[in-house]
Amino acid sequence: MLQASTLQFLKGLKKNNAKEWFDGHRKEYDAAKGDFAALVKEIIEQHGKKDATIAELEAKQCVFRINRDVRFSKDKAPYKSNFGASFKRDGKKSVYAGYYIHVEPGGNSFIGGGLWMPEPDALKKVRQEIDYCLEEFEGIVKSKKFIKVYNGLENADDLKLSRPPKGYELDNPAIEYLKFKSFIASCPVNDEDLLSKGFPKKVLEAFETIQPLLDFINRSVE
Repeated sequence: MLQASTLQFLKGLKKNNAKEWFDGHRKEYDAAKGDFAALVKEIIEQHGKKDATIAELEAKQCVFRINRDVRFSKDKAPYKSNFGASFKRDGKKSVYAGYYIHVEPGGNSFIGGGLWMPEPDALKKVRQEIDYCLEEFEGIVKSKKFIKVYNGLENADDLKLSRPPKGYELDNPAIEYLKFKSFIASCPVNDEDLLSKGFPKKVLEAFETIQPLLDFINRSVE
């Protein structure tokens, strides 16, 4: 579970996203960051028993910086109003699919994972594996447990091609999956869940549910 003070800090930061405010609340930030890192550490320790690829990770390898890269953004707010962590073999910057936790008060939090906008070579490998092993892939993303937790893969227009990718025909049985540019899934988390003692268990159940998808994708990427 997270502390209420952690959510209060993020709420305050969203309303006062400026260096002067942040510097004046450095102690609150350090406490909130430590609280989130403790949750990440707990998840690594527990889920690492089921997924050896993340077992040796440290929290600092997973947690994203709160500073925003504003060089190419019209929004010049210097800080993110959330805490995020990506659990991947080799750390958050690796090419592999991984798990993700996003903590943002106001009903914007979620748990999920997958492979987000991979490089062309990796995407080609994943598509090929889906084409070759469609039955296995559908068995994962259409399973009762996956649908119950994630309601399927995210399929917003910006995550898919409008036409078949090069090398595949429209009548390919796997064509709708082959159009995907990202393979991700997420489930929402409300603020009450974040503060509940059962939140780590909720995260672990969500990670266990998506692990077969990550295994499939990472097998392809390798």
